[in-house]
Amino acid sequence: MPIYKMEGKKNGLQRYRVRINYKDSAGKSRQTDRIAYGKEAAKELELQLNSTMKTFSAPRITLRQLYEEYITVKKYEVRENTIHTMQGRLEAYVIAVLGDYDIRDLNVAILQKWKQKTEESTNDKNPSKKISLTVKKNIYGEFRALLNYAVRMEYIPKNPLISIGNFKNPYEPKTEIRFYTPEDFKKFIRVSEQEAVHTENTTGNTYEWNFYVFFNIAYYTGMRKGEINALKWSDIDGNIIHVRRSITQKIKGGDRETPPKNKTSIRDLQMPLPLTKILSEHKKRHELITGFNDDFRICGGVRCLRNTTLERRNTYYSETAGLQHIRIHDFRHSHASLLANNGINIQEIARRLGHANVEITWNIYSHLYPREEERAINVLNKI
Repeated sequence: MPIYKMEGKKNGLQRYRVRINYKDSAGKSRQTDRIAYGKEAAKELELQLNSTMKTFSAPRITLRQLYEEYITVKKYEVRENTIHTMQGRLEAYVIAVLGDYDIRDLNVAILQKWKQKTEESTNDKNPSKKISLTVKKNIYGEFRALLNYAVRMEYIPKNPLISIGNFKNPYEPKTEIRFYTPEDFKKFIRVSEQEAVHTENTTGNTYEWNFYVFFNIAYYTGMRKGEINALKWSDIDGNIIHVRRSITQKIKGGDRETPPKNKTSIRDLQMPLPLTKILSEHKKRHELITGFNDDFRICGGVRCLRNTTLERRNTYYSETAGLQHIRIHDFRHSHASLLANNGINIQEIARRLGHANVEITWNIYSHLYPREEERAINVLNKI
């Protein structure tokens, strides 16, 4: 059961190949190997695989054992918050129900019953409400990926989950994108500004301005919440924002600063004049704080704003302004919708949003290009 050092590194960690020899349930000699980055990760993976193979050589390997091995492998391949979300879905809706099953016993009939049970599952935070179709589709996707791993590892010959298909609801209407028009945003941000001015005038505290700045950045740049929370003054270069990091607040043990969601999320965004002015004024406020330096978070200072507090401000500002409430993520949609409705190329919108590919952007915002059909006809009419 050797560990081989290989050429190449990832995030500064040496690449290793972990090779395991074992006998399958039929007594046939087999061999499998996996890639790990870092010596400690390779040793941990070797122990996990060895334990799994011993179990496999015996009469059974449970879905829970497969899951534990899968998570051990995946945590070196994907972001920490992605693993956190994956574990939550699989443990609550898959392992809790089917964890003790031998994976070779998971046939279509058993999985169909699991699907029916999941259809009736309720939200942990709101037991009176069933989980949404989107959440059920995500659960199915994670479960399918888990069993696909078992196929790749030759634990099972094929993935039985594919036969029953994903969750569907023909009566559930397509979710419409919610966003603020420029006029809506002006009403929203005016309330935020008034609150910041009032708080500063009555108490001398300028902290409320952080929320005003946050929502301006969200609307003018389309950045993700975690990307805005992670921004430091060192990320500002004139009228350019360098998006280089993100913060996740849901993981146990406190905030986690990581790279953005994907490679294309590492980007430089040119700011419009209003936002440049807002940040310039806000920096002057921060410079008055004892210990100020360029590592201060733009929205918060020493510590970034809390997601729960941001949502409370979001709700209050919208209600006070007489607007529909939209999610913080919908400010990202507001930015994209503004650009799309003004004919900005979809490729540039994808770049500003940091999407992995333009197809993602097009699938979300293509309906905002109603003029394109008319333009196409006008071109053809001139031939």
